[in-house]
Amino acid sequence: MSVTTVRLQADIEHQLEAIASRLHRSKEWVINQALSEYIDKQHIEQDRWQQTLDAMESAAQGKVVDASEIHSWLSSWGTEKEHDAPRPD
Repeated sequence: MSVTTVRLQADIEHQLEAIASRLHRSKEWVINQALSEYIDKQHIEQDRWQQTLDAMESAAQGKVVDASEIHSWLSSWGTEKEHDAPRPD
């Protein structure tokens, strides 16, 4: 495990200490948890951004689904005859 030094604003430090105390954990544990969750969130956001770029490229190439097919599919949700998601041509 490596060591990294970080300067915290006083109010952040106080909140960190309060959280660590409430959880009966060390400040280091709380920081590691917070950073781990932040990194996971950043990976998710990057994946979403890439999916958006891919969708925009697909649409630019004319690979789209007609709105009526989408409405029909959504209307089928929760029914006995639920449709599969429409695919672009």
